[in-house]
Amino acid sequence: MQFYIIDAFTDQPFGGNPAGVVLLDSDSFPEEGLMLKIAAELRYSETAFVKSHSAQEFTIRYFTPKAEVDLCGHATIASFFLLHHNKWASGRCLCHTKAGDLHIEVGEKVMMQMAKPRIVTSIDETEAIYQALGAKGYRPTLPVQIVYAGLPDIMIPLPDVATLQTLQPDMQAVSEITKQLEAISFHVFAFDNDGYTAHVRDFAPLYDIPEESATGTANASLTHYLQQCGCLGDEAECAFIQGEAMGRPSVVATRIQADGNIFVGGNASIVAEGDLKIG
Repeated sequence: MQFYIIDAFTDQPFGGNPAGVVLLDSDSFPEEGLMLKIAAELRYSETAFVKSHSAQEFTIRYFTPKAEVDLCGHATIASFFLLHHNKWASGRCLCHTKAGDLHIEVGEKVMMQMAKPRIVTSIDETEAIYQALGAKGYRPTLPVQIVYAGLPDIMIPLPDVATLQTLQPDMQAVSEITKQLEAISFHVFAFDNDGYTAHVRDFAPLYDIPEESATGTANASLTHYLQQCGCLGDEAECAFIQGEAMGRPSVVATRIQADGNIFVGGNASIVAEGDLKIG
């Protein structure tokens, strides 16, 4: 098996969000325990295991160092950037995942169609959430909601970018709340008049990811959330900047269409490659 380290949502190495990508040369996936060990060895928030069916059809499974997840946006962008770079994929491709079948546009950028987004629930009692973030006492003007676009994430507004960038969350409390609410992460955002749709941070300590520098699925959810809140029109293109507090700035592009479908994407940069020596 060949493995790669790829930074997604950036065109420069050591920026964006790093992912492991493993290209499989067999017709079946390795045993789950082995894939989990590989993900733990690579130590990135997610590692994608890619199986090719043809030049336009692939299956991907995603593992954090602790567990398998149904979908990972940045690892998908990294995977299809690699497939295009190796001239194994181009044009419109089909990607089978546990979150459903996704259409991927592969070209100058990789744009990924997300699962049909929906609002899962609104959270009325928000005091514990803001206390866990270190923003105790803030009363949001926009709702706090769990939104699904492949994974359930909690959309959490903050008053300004300065507050966002200086957060010091209680990771144990964040983990307990996300587990209780059956969500993946706290996806926290704030607006600024600087050309970006929003500045965002994402905390998923329940899955051994204290903070992520770019999250495709959560920003797809944020795009749907902002449209439902009246912040976007029926059709819109967004640019979310993430990872600033980590020193790994990423720009996540999203596109929402009149039919409600959302595409997420960007560029990527290959940092390293090698062979896995197993057995």
